[in-house]
Amino acid sequence: MRCAARGFTLIELLLVVVLIAVASAVASLSLRDPAATRLDQEAARLVALLESARTEARAAGLQASWEPRAETVGAEGFRFIGLPAASGLPSRWLSAGVSADVPGARAVVLGPEPLIGPQRIVLRLDDQRLVLATDGIGPFVVVSEPSKAAP
Repeated sequence: MRCAARGFTLIELLLVVVLIAVASAVASLSLRDPAATRLDQEAARLVALLESARTEARAAGLQASWEPRAETVGAEGFRFIGLPAASGLPSRWLSAGVSADVPGARAVVLGPEPLIGPQRIVLRLDDQRLVLATDGIGPFVVVSEPSKAAP
């Protein structure tokens, strides 16, 4: 009687190694920088808030704007100007350390006109940066900035 050999074949071992490699590649790609994730959440929230305020300003015929506050203690966040206090819009970021800037202006105009002109908002958290923009007709969206060419 011949004893059957016990163990794994080379193909079985290679298959296990390939499966482990694929699983580790998927796991490493799914991990993101926490600051980038928090900034994405802030951007999505701000887009929703801006569109809500824009709709309210247009419906009520109010001159409304959004203004980021300075990065000093006690003045973090942002504010909506021209909307009634009853609108209940927040004035703070969800994550500490987030800041915003409106290039070329002090505030973003939200209404009452349906066409508000092209506008941009730059959000920052640590070394991460996101740009929200509108062409004045459509809603605010996250846009990718063209990379600067090296001299």
